[in-house]
Amino acid sequence: MSVLRAIESKLESLFEGVFGRAFRTNVQPVELARKLVKEMDDHRNVSVSRVYVPNEYTVFLSPGDRGQYSSYEKQLCAELSDYLAEHARRENYALLTSPQVQLDTDDDQDVGVFGIATRLVQTSGGQAVAAETGHTMIYKPTAVPQPTQAVSPEELGVEQELVTLSWNGSSHEVKDRRVVIGRSRDCDIQLADANVSRRHAELRQEGASYWIVDLGSTNGLEVNGKRVKRAKLRSGDTITVGSTELTFARESE
Repeated sequence: MSVLRAIESKLESLFEGVFGRAFRTNVQPVELARKLVKEMDDHRNVSVSRVYVPNEYTVFLSPGDRGQYSSYEKQLCAELSDYLAEHARRENYALLTSPQVQLDTDDDQDVGVFGIATRLVQTSGGQAVAAETGHTMIYKPTAVPQPTQAVSPEELGVEQELVTLSWNGSSHEVKDRRVVIGRSRDCDIQLADANVSRRHAELRQEGASYWIVDLGSTNGLEVNGKRVKRAKLRSGDTITVGSTELTFARESE
Protein backbone atom coordinates (compact mmCIF):
# COMPACT_ATOMS: atom_id res chain seq x y z
CA MET A 1 0.00 0.00 0.00
CA SER A 2 1.35 3.46 -0.93
CA VAL A 3 1.96 6.12 1.68
CA LEU A 4 -0.87 8.28 0.27
CA ARG A 5 -3.30 5.39 0.33
CA ALA A 6 -2.25 4.59 3.90
CA ILE A 7 -3.05 8.17 4.94
CA GLU A 8 -6.46 7.97 3.28
CA SER A 9 -7.21 4.66 5.00
CA LYS A 10 -6.21 6.15 8.33
CA LEU A 11 -8.53 9.11 7.85
CA GLU A 12 -11.43 6.90 6.80
CA SER A 13 -10.78 4.68 9.79
CA LEU A 14 -10.99 7.72 12.06
CA PHE A 15 -14.38 8.74 10.64
CA GLU A 16 -15.81 5.24 10.73
CA GLY A 17 -14.41 4.53 14.17
CA VAL A 18 -14.54 7.54 16.48
CA PHE A 19 -17.48 9.32 14.88
CA GLY A 20 -19.27 6.36 13.38
CA ARG A 21 -19.82 4.74 16.77
CA ALA A 22 -21.61 7.85 18.02
CA PHE A 23 -23.90 8.36 15.02
CA ARG A 24 -25.11 5.06 13.68
CA THR A 25 -28.65 5.98 12.72
CA ASN A 26 -28.20 9.47 11.29
CA VAL A 27 -25.92 10.99 8.66
CA GLN A 28 -22.52 9.33 9.05
CA PRO A 29 -19.46 11.63 9.12
CA VAL A 30 -17.61 9.23 6.82
CA GLU A 31 -20.39 9.76 4.27
CA LEU A 32 -19.95 13.52 4.64
CA ALA A 33 -16.22 13.11 3.98
CA ARG A 34 -16.78 11.10 0.81
CA LYS A 35 -19.43 13.45 -0.57
CA LEU A 36 -17.30 16.51 0.22
CA VAL A 37 -14.47 14.97 -1.79
CA LYS A 38 -16.94 14.30 -4.61
CA GLU A 39 -18.04 17.93 -4.56
CA MET A 40 -14.42 19.05 -4.71
CA ASP A 41 -13.79 16.83 -7.73
CA ASP A 42 -17.03 17.88 -9.44
CA HIS A 43 -16.32 21.61 -9.11
CA ARG A 44 -12.83 21.75 -10.58
CA ASN A 45 -11.93 24.92 -12.48
CA VAL A 46 -9.15 24.43 -15.01
CA SER A 47 -6.95 27.48 -15.63
CA VAL A 48 -3.89 27.82 -17.86
CA SER A 49 -1.55 25.91 -15.57
CA ARG A 50 -3.57 24.93 -12.49
CA VAL A 51 -6.76 23.18 -11.48
CA TYR A 52 -8.59 25.22 -8.85
CA VAL A 53 -11.18 23.69 -6.52
CA PRO A 54 -13.60 25.24 -4.00
CA ASN A 55 -12.17 26.09 -0.61
CA GLU A 56 -15.41 26.72 1.29
CA TYR A 57 -17.99 23.99 1.94
CA THR A 58 -21.29 24.34 3.79
CA VAL A 59 -23.12 21.18 4.83
CA PHE A 60 -26.88 21.62 5.39
CA LEU A 61 -28.27 19.11 7.89
CA SER A 62 -31.64 18.42 9.45
CA PRO A 63 -31.98 19.62 13.07
CA GLY A 64 -31.97 15.98 14.21
CA ASP A 65 -28.77 15.13 12.37
CA ARG A 66 -26.89 18.23 13.47
CA GLY A 67 -28.05 17.83 17.05
CA GLN A 68 -26.64 14.30 17.20
CA TYR A 69 -23.09 15.59 17.12
CA SER A 70 -23.32 19.15 18.36
CA SER A 71 -20.62 18.46 20.97
CA TYR A 72 -18.29 17.16 18.24
CA GLU A 73 -19.02 19.82 15.64
CA LYS A 74 -15.80 21.84 15.87
CA GLN A 75 -13.63 18.73 15.85
CA LEU A 76 -15.64 17.16 13.04
CA CYS A 77 -15.37 20.27 10.85
CA ALA A 78 -11.62 20.39 11.45
CA GLU A 79 -11.21 16.72 10.51
CA LEU A 80 -13.31 17.15 7.37
CA SER A 81 -11.27 20.21 6.39
CA ASP A 82 -8.03 18.26 6.87
CA TYR A 83 -9.43 15.39 4.81
CA LEU A 84 -10.22 17.76 1.94
CA ALA A 85 -6.78 19.38 2.18
CA GLU A 86 -5.11 15.97 1.94
CA HIS A 87 -7.25 15.01 -1.06
CA ALA A 88 -6.39 18.31 -2.80
CA ARG A 89 -2.68 17.75 -2.16
CA ARG A 90 -2.84 14.21 -3.49
CA GLU A 91 -4.68 15.28 -6.65
CA ASN A 92 -2.43 18.34 -7.10
CA TYR A 93 -5.38 20.73 -6.93
CA ALA A 94 -4.82 24.45 -6.32
CA LEU A 95 -6.56 26.10 -3.35
CA LEU A 96 -6.88 29.84 -2.72
CA THR A 97 -6.92 29.11 1.03
CA SER A 98 -7.03 26.01 3.19
CA PRO A 99 -10.41 24.28 2.75
CA GLN A 100 -12.99 25.18 5.37
CA VAL A 101 -16.04 23.07 6.25
CA GLN A 102 -18.96 24.45 8.24
CA LEU A 103 -22.30 22.99 9.25
CA ASP A 104 -25.67 24.69 8.97
CA THR A 105 -29.19 23.66 9.91
CA ASP A 106 -31.91 23.23 7.29
CA ASP A 107 -35.34 22.75 8.88
CA ASP A 108 -36.72 21.38 5.60
CA GLN A 109 -34.26 18.48 5.39
CA ASP A 110 -35.27 15.02 6.55
CA VAL A 111 -33.10 13.01 8.92
CA GLY A 112 -30.44 11.20 6.91
CA VAL A 113 -30.58 13.72 4.04
CA PHE A 114 -28.03 16.50 3.66
CA GLY A 115 -26.99 19.17 1.18
CA ILE A 116 -23.56 20.54 0.31
CA ALA A 117 -22.89 24.01 -1.12
CA THR A 118 -19.42 24.93 -2.38
CA ARG A 119 -17.70 28.26 -2.99
CA LEU A 120 -14.34 29.28 -4.43
CA VAL A 121 -13.46 32.18 -2.13
CA GLN A 122 -10.51 34.54 -2.26
CA THR A 123 -9.56 37.20 0.28
CA SER A 124 -9.47 40.81 -0.87
CA GLY A 125 -8.57 43.55 1.60
CA GLY A 126 -9.41 41.33 4.53
CA GLN A 127 -12.85 40.53 3.09
CA ALA A 128 -13.93 37.19 1.66
CA VAL A 129 -14.98 37.48 -1.98
CA ALA A 130 -16.73 34.59 -3.74
CA ALA A 131 -14.93 34.02 -7.02
CA GLU A 132 -17.14 31.12 -8.07
CA THR A 133 -20.13 29.44 -6.46
CA GLY A 134 -21.43 25.95 -7.05
CA HIS A 135 -24.90 24.47 -6.73
CA THR A 136 -26.16 22.94 -3.52
CA MET A 137 -26.23 19.17 -4.00
CA ILE A 138 -28.70 17.09 -1.99
CA TYR A 139 -27.64 13.62 -0.84
CA LYS A 140 -30.07 10.99 0.38
CA PRO A 141 -29.30 7.78 2.30
CA THR A 142 -27.87 5.07 0.07
CA ALA A 143 -30.28 2.57 1.59
CA VAL A 144 -33.20 4.45 0.03
CA PRO A 145 -33.59 3.46 -3.64
CA GLN A 146 -34.00 7.04 -4.85
CA PRO A 147 -31.71 9.05 -7.13
CA THR A 148 -30.03 12.13 -5.66
CA GLN A 149 -30.95 14.00 -8.85
CA ALA A 150 -34.33 15.70 -8.88
CA VAL A 151 -37.07 13.84 -10.72
CA SER A 152 -39.62 15.37 -13.05
CA PRO A 153 -43.31 15.85 -12.27
CA GLU A 154 -44.14 13.15 -14.82
CA GLU A 155 -41.90 10.68 -12.98
CA LEU A 156 -43.63 11.59 -9.73
CA GLY A 157 -47.04 10.96 -11.27
CA VAL A 158 -48.36 14.49 -10.74
CA GLU A 159 -49.94 16.94 -13.15
CA GLN A 160 -47.75 19.08 -15.35
CA GLU A 161 -47.39 22.63 -14.12
CA LEU A 162 -46.67 26.00 -15.61
CA VAL A 163 -43.91 27.59 -13.51
CA THR A 164 -42.95 31.22 -14.10
CA LEU A 165 -40.83 34.03 -12.72
CA SER A 166 -42.18 37.52 -13.44
CA TRP A 167 -40.58 40.94 -12.92
CA ASN A 168 -41.09 44.48 -14.24
CA GLY A 169 -43.56 43.37 -16.90
CA SER A 170 -41.35 40.49 -18.10
CA SER A 171 -41.94 36.78 -17.57
CA HIS A 172 -39.76 33.66 -17.84
CA GLU A 173 -41.26 30.19 -18.12
CA VAL A 174 -39.21 27.76 -16.04
CA LYS A 175 -38.53 24.63 -18.06
CA ASP A 176 -35.13 23.65 -16.66
CA ARG A 177 -34.41 22.26 -13.21
CA ARG A 178 -31.86 25.00 -12.59
CA VAL A 179 -32.33 28.65 -13.57
CA VAL A 180 -29.57 31.15 -12.76
CA ILE A 181 -30.56 34.76 -12.10
CA GLY A 182 -28.05 37.58 -12.35
CA ARG A 183 -26.53 40.45 -14.29
CA SER A 184 -24.27 38.32 -16.50
CA ARG A 185 -25.27 37.56 -20.08
CA ASP A 186 -24.59 33.90 -19.29
CA CYS A 187 -27.50 33.79 -16.80
CA ASP A 188 -30.82 32.24 -17.74
CA ILE A 189 -32.54 35.37 -16.44
CA GLN A 190 -30.45 38.50 -17.05
CA LEU A 191 -31.40 41.55 -14.98
CA ALA A 192 -30.28 45.08 -15.84
CA ASP A 193 -29.87 46.02 -12.19
CA ALA A 194 -26.56 47.40 -10.88
CA ASN A 195 -27.37 46.01 -7.41
CA VAL A 196 -27.58 42.47 -8.76
CA SER A 197 -24.45 40.29 -8.80
CA ARG A 198 -23.26 38.67 -12.00
CA ARG A 199 -24.52 35.29 -10.74
CA HIS A 200 -26.84 36.29 -7.93
CA ALA A 201 -29.25 33.43 -7.25
CA GLU A 202 -30.48 30.12 -8.60
CA LEU A 203 -33.98 28.68 -8.85
CA ARG A 204 -33.70 24.91 -8.46
CA GLN A 205 -36.24 22.10 -8.75
CA GLU A 206 -35.91 19.27 -6.25
CA GLY A 207 -38.55 16.63 -6.86
CA ALA A 208 -41.91 18.41 -6.76
CA SER A 209 -40.54 21.46 -4.91
CA TYR A 210 -38.74 24.61 -6.01
CA TRP A 211 -36.00 26.36 -4.05
CA ILE A 212 -34.25 29.69 -4.43
CA VAL A 213 -30.55 29.71 -3.44
CA ASP A 214 -28.20 32.65 -2.92
CA LEU A 215 -25.04 32.11 -4.99
CA GLY A 216 -22.80 34.19 -2.72
CA SER A 217 -24.19 37.50 -3.96
CA THR A 218 -22.99 40.88 -2.70
CA ASN A 219 -26.38 42.28 -1.64
CA GLY A 220 -28.03 39.04 -0.58
CA LEU A 221 -31.41 37.51 -1.24
CA GLU A 222 -34.88 38.03 0.26
CA VAL A 223 -38.06 35.99 0.05
CA ASN A 224 -41.23 37.81 1.10
CA GLY A 225 -39.05 40.44 2.77
CA LYS A 226 -37.03 37.95 4.82
CA ARG A 227 -33.28 37.59 4.31
CA VAL A 228 -32.39 34.00 3.37
CA LYS A 229 -29.58 31.92 1.91
CA ARG A 230 -31.97 29.33 0.53
CA ALA A 231 -35.73 28.95 0.79
CA LYS A 232 -38.49 26.66 -0.39
CA LEU A 233 -40.88 28.56 -2.65
CA ARG A 234 -44.66 28.60 -2.85
CA SER A 235 -46.78 30.12 -5.59
CA GLY A 236 -47.08 33.86 -5.11
CA ASP A 237 -43.81 34.26 -3.19
CA THR A 238 -41.80 37.41 -3.90
CA ILE A 239 -38.05 37.11 -4.46
CA THR A 240 -35.90 40.24 -4.09
CA VAL A 241 -32.47 40.38 -5.72
CA GLY A 242 -30.76 43.76 -5.64
CA SER A 243 -33.51 46.29 -6.41
CA THR A 244 -35.57 43.87 -8.48
CA GLU A 245 -38.59 41.91 -7.27
CA LEU A 246 -39.54 38.67 -9.01
CA THR A 247 -42.76 36.77 -8.41
CA PHE A 248 -42.71 32.98 -8.39
CA ALA A 249 -45.86 31.27 -9.68
CA ARG A 250 -46.87 27.72 -10.46
CA GLU A 251 -50.20 26.47 -11.71
CA SER A 252 -51.51 23.22 -13.24
CA GLU A 253 -51.88 23.24 -16.99
